Amino acid sequence: MSSRAQREAKGRRGETLAAWYLRLKGWRILARRVKTPRGEIDLIARRGKVVAFVEVKWRATAAELDHSIDAYRLRRVLAAAEAVGHRYAKAGDQQQIDVVLLAPGRFPRHMANALMP
Repeated sequence: MSSRAQREAKGRRGETLAAWYLRLKGWRILARRVKTPRGEIDLIARRGKVVAFVEVKWRATAAELDHSIDAYRLRRVLAAAEAVGHRYAKAGDQQQIDVVLLAPGRFPRHMANALMP
């Protein structure tokens, strides 16, 4: 298996783990791997009147997680969310960009509303 295929497989496993983690926290997963011309959204989830567009990051070590998300990546998720948000959010819903960070042997870290002005 190529290294790209291995990264892809790890990413999919990470997204599956993140989806289960969010479900345990009361979120309902609306969509996975939503592709738009502006980028990809790993997960779209709803809890009550909040719709979250979730970026999932899986790294080999917890130390690598601190550098896995940056403003550029969050802006890409925001641009993608703006392109498809109308499909998932209803009038009066709050929309936000969340991040779930995962590493082996570590509890998932959910950063709600990670892109705050």
